[in-house]
Amino acid sequence: MTLLAGVIGDPIAQSRSPRLHGHWLRRYGIDGHYVPLHVRPEVLEATLKVLPDIGFSGLNCTIPHKEAAFRLADDVTDRARAVEAANTLMFTEDGRIIADNTDGYGFIANLKQQAPEWDITKPALVLGAGGAARGIVAALLEVGVPAVTIANRTHTRAEGLAALLGADVLPIEWAGASTALADHGLLVNTTSLGMSGQPPLVFDLSSMSDHTTVADIVYSPLMTPLLTDAQARGAQVVDGLGMLLHQAVPGFEAWFGRTPTVDEELRRAVLA
Repeated sequence: MTLLAGVIGDPIAQSRSPRLHGHWLRRYGIDGHYVPLHVRPEVLEATLKVLPDIGFSGLNCTIPHKEAAFRLADDVTDRARAVEAANTLMFTEDGRIIADNTDGYGFIANLKQQAPEWDITKPALVLGAGGAARGIVAALLEVGVPAVTIANRTHTRAEGLAALLGADVLPIEWAGASTALADHGLLVNTTSLGMSGQPPLVFDLSSMSDHTTVADIVYSPLMTPLLTDAQARGAQVVDGLGMLLHQAVPGFEAWFGRTPTVDEELRRAVLA
């Protein structure tokens, strides 16, 4: 039987997930397909109802569907419930939807791989308060980061995320984020700013200490202006491609029955 999975988003043409999962399907000789689906928000619910009936085992969800997909699920994992957002869906044989969030898992795995000397004892500063930020902030707290500061252009969203995740999460005004960076060991951009086709991320790194690690979840381009600036100032930088690769592992395992390996060959294939 041919196995089916895919990724939904609006837009979706920029996603490299089909190339990623396609590489694994070929590597392991699995009879399956992983397809991109352009799904507008107004038809999300109808789409999720019909896909199990036509043979899909599950989906990845990208912008702007992560929070809506969580709300539409029949069952949710603890890590999805913690952030009220889902990036991975599994469909059961009776058509139920199970929602998971592997963003945080993928981010931490990538951070450990690319920046093994990252100082976990210092607070982290996160830019953005969307679905990806939720998973990342929760994962940072789970692995022992003492506190996370969130700056978002719409301050109420940062306040809402802080209220969801607890007292160790502090929302601050966007305008004050550059100054606040001096007290943090990790800076993470979870917004789409700096992505190809999007406005640039304008962020002053002059207060950054010599031992700060800077990560960007954007992977197109691989070296965003933020990372280029940070690297020129001596910071250790972490690109967003590794997060994409690592967050995909649990979904692939659930849909196609094989635990895949993240390695340099995979990075080259996805970047090709």
